[in-house]
Amino acid sequence: MQEINDKSAWRHRAAEVTTFKYLSPVELDILLGKSDILSYHADEPILKEDEISPWFFAILQGTVNVSVEEATLDGALRNVYMCTLGPGDVFGEAGLFIKVKRTASVSAAQDVTLLRLQRSDLSAFIRSQPVGGNKLLLVVIYSLLRKLRAANQELAYERKADMDQADVDSLMADMMGD
Repeated sequence: MQEINDKSAWRHRAAEVTTFKYLSPVELDILLGKSDILSYHADEPILKEDEISPWFFAILQGTVNVSVEEATLDGALRNVYMCTLGPGDVFGEAGLFIKVKRTASVSAAQDVTLLRLQRSDLSAFIRSQPVGGNKLLLVVIYSLLRKLRAANQELAYERKADMDQADVDSLMADMMGD
């Protein structure tokens, strides 16, 4: 990871991120002043599953891979690919609100440039810029609700695909010759 000191070169990219899109130019500049711009090389880890961190990230350029660890039958752990995120996408929103373990690992899929914002810096931004802070929070909450809805839909689909008790009873009856 390398910190980029010239944030002005990335201002236009930050303004294109939906989370920051509704901020005024002054609000965006204040937020950028509280943020870090970081560069990661391909395959470099950004966040590790189960760690607690107060960081929120916005992808300015490049892509990241999101994965989770899963136990295999022999007890070993393997990384399971979940998705790829690209420019304009964000991750780590929950870390802005609560001290919670990360639910996934994130690594650079290619060279990537990120805007990183810490929970305490967002709080300071909200106190100094309540209108901008409310706009930012509304977009973050909307983003979280969209992710929750997608997860709920996926769970509902999986439940439909699962066998229910009647299927098991029928299978057992067929096997037992009833």
